[in-house]
Amino acid sequence: MIVFIISISILVLDQLSKKLICLNFLPGQSRPIIENIFHLTLVYNKGIAFGLFLGTVLISVFISVVVIMLLIISVIKIKGSELILKIAFSLILGGAAGNLVDRIRFGYVIDFLDFRVWPVFNVADIAITIGAGLLIVYLFKMRNFKSRARSKSQ
Repeated sequence: MIVFIISISILVLDQLSKKLICLNFLPGQSRPIIENIFHLTLVYNKGIAFGLFLGTVLISVFISVVVIMLLIISVIKIKGSELILKIAFSLILGGAAGNLVDRIRFGYVIDFLDFRVWPVFNVADIAITIGAGLLIVYLFKMRNFKSRARSKSQ
């Protein structure tokens, strides 16, 4: 249950933040929060992952739907003791859903967080990135755990 609460919270936060930006900015408009370091900049991302693969809305919608379905199935099958894995998947699920809503509604993803040294991104992208990071940490811990278990049994 916590997984879906996290996912829905990410989706709602993502969509609300995008709505606020769209109400207060014109496309391409930028306002500095910390001059030359962090700006809010409204960008319509018509590609996948930082603007790559432009013009592939149907493909990106299809891929997003498949990923979301696989994440839901995976989350349901995860054991209760694997909390970090559930949180990782729920963050990725919420972020993927947030960006999917944009692609279906508009044909592009709304981005607005601009650190000037990285492509502009959004709350959904943050959730996906943190979830992927947690997944990597989990996989390394599992690898180390299995490696130690093998050493003890020899």
